[in-house]
Amino acid sequence: MSRLTLYSRAGCALCEELLAELAPWAAARGATIDVLDVDDDPLTRRRWGLKIPVLLIDGETAACGRLDWDAVERLWSATGPASPLDRLL
Repeated sequence: MSRLTLYSRAGCALCEELLAELAPWAAARGATIDVLDVDDDPLTRRRWGLKIPVLLIDGETAACGRLDWDAVERLWSATGPASPLDRLL
């Protein structure tokens, strides 16, 4: 299963909007979204602080600011939404 990570910060309306838009898509695929505060770590704040919300799928950038559904779908299918067992079959 691919890992979805959303870098956000408290009080970010755009972050909340992206999460609300993404949540049904993720739920339909059985995925969870790890929401991390970009300000909790100096390195992530430096890298992503001005670009939030930032969505990563297995560490690859899928969206900055607004959802890019084409990128989300492309990365989701490329990283294998199937379970590790399915990959062996």
